[in-house]
Amino acid sequence: MNHAKMIVDKDFKISQIDKRVYGSFIEHLGRAVYTGIYEPGHPTADKNGFRQDVLNLVKELQVPIVRYPGGNFVSGYQWEDGVGPREKRPARLELAWRTLETNQFGLNEFADWCKLANTDYMMAVNLGTRGIPEALALLEYCNHPSGTAWSDLRVKHGYQAPHNIRTWCLGNEMDGPWQIGHKTATEYGRLAAETAKAMKMIDPTIELVSCGSSNSKMPTFPDWESETLSHTYDYVDFISMHQYYGNRDNDSANFLACSLEMDAFIKTVISTCDYIKAKKRSNKTLNLSFDEWNVWFHSNADSDDQMANRPWTVAPPILEDNYNFEDALVVGCLLITLLKHADRVKMACLAQLVNVIAPIMTDAGGKAWKQTIFYPYLHASVYGRGVSLQPILESPKYDCKSFTDVPYIESAVTYNEEAGEVTIFAVNRSLTDGISLSCDLRSFSDVKLIEHITLENDDLKAVNSSACEKVAPSHSNATKVDDGKLETMLNKASWNVIRLSVK
Repeated sequence: MNHAKMIVDKDFKISQIDKRVYGSFIEHLGRAVYTGIYEPGHPTADKNGFRQDVLNLVKELQVPIVRYPGGNFVSGYQWEDGVGPREKRPARLELAWRTLETNQFGLNEFADWCKLANTDYMMAVNLGTRGIPEALALLEYCNHPSGTAWSDLRVKHGYQAPHNIRTWCLGNEMDGPWQIGHKTATEYGRLAAETAKAMKMIDPTIELVSCGSSNSKMPTFPDWESETLSHTYDYVDFISMHQYYGNRDNDSANFLACSLEMDAFIKTVISTCDYIKAKKRSNKTLNLSFDEWNVWFHSNADSDDQMANRPWTVAPPILEDNYNFEDALVVGCLLITLLKHADRVKMACLAQLVNVIAPIMTDAGGKAWKQTIFYPYLHASVYGRGVSLQPILESPKYDCKSFTDVPYIESAVTYNEEAGEVTIFAVNRSLTDGISLSCDLRSFSDVKLIEHITLENDDLKAVNSSACEKVAPSHSNATKVDDGKLETMLNKASWNVIRLSVK
């Protein structure tokens, strides 16, 4: 039998976990907004048109921050179209996804929705087709109390108190040739720096996110980070990271190892940030916002067909991946990787939240339901609070197409001292064998098992639907704790959450 060993010590601290690492993303894309979070006339809709069944699932996930309104959408967006009386809002051709945007849902509606969802708001400004004046107008509208043209317009629209949005993204994926208003690194760096300086003149308390590379395969990566940060480093608080993963070759062993690529991506961006820090003789350490990440590949062909052959429709079904069980395992591995870098990754957004490559799906006029990836996201968000610890792990390893020395066991550990809980997150990547795990927890006192939650299925391609939930958590009875030592079995191809009470 394969065996793994782990030591967990309360003094082996990586960092306090910023809860915003469990953030998500809503873009005006496909059915994320319309028939997603907003559907007037739905049986569960409130007076604002917000679906309560969706809100309840978002609150169950305890999502701490949501990025809005894009994404590629933001690079052609005129935010003024989405405020004021609905009957006066113009419909626009939306170029990023080739749809018709009715603007019946805008930033004030989203601010209202965030309050009901118990989440904060991460606002993106358009630096594709617009620039400094429009970004300043938006900030003034959202955050200035009153007494100016834009803040008084917000008051006129029924919002006496400012929204006080603290986190702002300076554009989106500006290195991508697909982006409306695509820019070179120098062009973007200069524009973002000047926008950041001006925005902080209005509100010095805001946090700003500079655009990093759209993914690690971009030909300009990591030169983009180096060049843009040479302009923005002194004025921003984060640099963004985006990456999606897929299994187009149907190679499950390779797919389950893709979190190693995420790990390498994070390390490279950290190194680049620290190079600019050294180059500038700066005392400031720049943190990372991994504000787009997920599995995404199932829906690509259908979405491309939709945009090419049936454009300019309202809320078409675009990018609606139907996630299977192995996708959930990969999402678990990616969440573990983010926790391993809690010292520098302070924000992250699972992209997206509803319908569009999302953990939550809806039927228009019908029910909301949980995709397979809902569960590792839920467990990490709810139980992965406190301090991220560095476990010392010995695991058997394997080689695959793209990676060597892949540990079969991928694990992260969190310690919530206030709650008196330690949580071990672990994925067994083996497709054939269970692996026994011995864990030394003797640095803690009075260790007791609360529960061992598992997600497993004999069919890697099993999916959930509105009619049937084939992949859902269960509980294992295989875990024993005695005198500070834990013994358990991690079944083949499984996601595991082992919760322990400690003193």
